[in-house]
Amino acid sequence: MRTLASQLTTYVCRRRAGNVQSRNFSSYNGKDDLALEQDAERKIGWLLKLLFAGTAAAVGYQFFPYMGDNLMQQSVSLLKVKDPLFKRMGASRLTRFAIDDERRMKIVEIGGAQELVNMLGAAKDDRTRKEALKALAALSHSDEAAGALHHAGVISVIKSTPDSLNDAELEKYKSSLLKRFQDLRYDIPS
Repeated sequence: MRTLASQLTTYVCRRRAGNVQSRNFSSYNGKDDLALEQDAERKIGWLLKLLFAGTAAAVGYQFFPYMGDNLMQQSVSLLKVKDPLFKRMGASRLTRFAIDDERRMKIVEIGGAQELVNMLGAAKDDRTRKEALKALAALSHSDEAAGALHHAGVISVIKSTPDSLNDAELEKYKSSLLKRFQDLRYDIPS
């Protein structure tokens, strides 16, 4: 490609001999052309990098809405499905989201507490019960969320949950939840 360009340049320069002489007397320097080219490449490179970063951010925002309320809402929606696997997935997600009081209350506000209580009451296997109890335990760390769980009727549902001979963790979550509600004095029948 370079040889073709050099042949083309020599052909054009031979045809216009006057143009070659004026070039010799001008202040044109090959280094100036090279510096201009590098400057243009650098600017276009930054433009392309910014364009790529903007596109990646836009695509990430559209396809990965796992950054906030959207995923919490989807997790609560998973609790409404009949399949126990999806219910466990939703409860597991809510457990991971319940890391501070603000997020716990957000879960309660979008109906997650009531759905977890419903899930625990309708659970037919120990794995589903364990995930529901784990999520309820994570929510109960907040006093306000524990109050909402109490109003949802969680204490009677926990007490009516069958004991598990195979899973000691299930019993641990169950007893820790009952102790938590007893400490908050919610276990007294109203």
